[in-house]
Amino acid sequence: MFKRMIFTSQRRRGHLQPMPAEPRKPTLLVLTSTYPRWPGDHEPGFVHALCQRLTDRFEVVVLTSRAPGAALRETMGGVEVIRYRYAPQRLETLVYGGGIAAHLERCPWKLLLVPGFILGQYLAVRRLVKRRRIDLIHAHWLIPQGMIARWLVRYVVPVPFVVTSHGGDLFGLRGQRLQRIKCGIATASAAMTVVSEAMRQEAGRLGLHPPRLEVLPMGVDMCDRFIPDDTITRCTDEILFVGRLVPKKGLSYLLDAMPAVLAQRPGAVLSIAGFGPEQEVLQAQVARLDIEASVRFLGAFTQADLPALYRRAALLAAPFVRDTSGNQEGLPVVLMEAIGCGCPVVAGDVAGVQDLLGEHSDWVCVDATNTPALAETILRVLAHPVEAGERALNLREALARRVDWRIIARGYTDLLEACLAGAVGAVSAAPR
Repeated sequence: MFKRMIFTSQRRRGHLQPMPAEPRKPTLLVLTSTYPRWPGDHEPGFVHALCQRLTDRFEVVVLTSRAPGAALRETMGGVEVIRYRYAPQRLETLVYGGGIAAHLERCPWKLLLVPGFILGQYLAVRRLVKRRRIDLIHAHWLIPQGMIARWLVRYVVPVPFVVTSHGGDLFGLRGQRLQRIKCGIATASAAMTVVSEAMRQEAGRLGLHPPRLEVLPMGVDMCDRFIPDDTITRCTDEILFVGRLVPKKGLSYLLDAMPAVLAQRPGAVLSIAGFGPEQEVLQAQVARLDIEASVRFLGAFTQADLPALYRRAALLAAPFVRDTSGNQEGLPVVLMEAIGCGCPVVAGDVAGVQDLLGEHSDWVCVDATNTPALAETILRVLAHPVEAGERALNLREALARRVDWRIIARGYTDLLEACLAGAVGAVSAAPR
């Protein structure tokens, strides 16, 4: 049987020459607990957004956990997605709808799902690297993905890996044993990234010493999506909350502050865009405070629909706190999105937020657990809309140079390629 070949039109020494094959892109395996289950999913999409922007230089394969309604294998936005099983389908409830930490805090019995979650992921990764050539691994979150990448390098195949901590895995997950595990992961990695300078300092304080440590946050599309719109008039009394309904987001403190806000601004309305395991508790709190007429639970919104909310609201209230397990935000994407749309913000003063807000921190940051202070800060911003808007636009200009996806993706691409080149160089230099 003859095989068809494509030849160049040039002749060399009387023979047709075959066109050279395009060089193979290195394959990047991305490990993550959560990932959009389908296009337009309201689950956090920052890992997918990064993966899409790496496809120019890598063949990107994502391994994540199975979710009801999601395909076991698919290609989403140029990214190959593989989902592994970790329990009977009706029990696969550990990840989506609030995150692992929130599920474990609310439903301790789900701790029984954790061994299967970790083992299922490890076995799926091991099968994958044995069947396909994987050049580099990017593990999102130290535990469990970074831990699994370390096991893989140690026991299966020496593939270099980069681990990214998003905040909760670094600030939370306390205890000597977990601390030793995190230190071992960092040391075994080719590089580690954190999403804020505060996290870099925390990593050093905890004794994490990777070969290379960089601050690279998740990005925001400040060119096409999260942009101001001067044709939209802001609602002077609408307070917006966007995020998962979990303790570290601090919504319960914002609700406690609302009666004081309403006492001075009776027309104020709190719009809550989000979902999560605390929703029933928070709705009961609204009823107990007798503020049902001034609070709206809007449900979850897709990334495409969020800009309209940010452009309409008088301010975004993001009352971040450190929860009882030590979990807190790393560098809040929601703040970057709101600022991208020119929306004034009030934020809980947790590590990482000052990295983002810089000199504006004193005006809009507050200890969210101090509800009178939180109410006072919200009222101050509402009372000075012109000044608040000018501050938001000034902050946007500064942030666009730091967190726009084009800049962040370039930083991750350069880091991943450097780690890959280092691994190839080490193999080439090894004695034969």
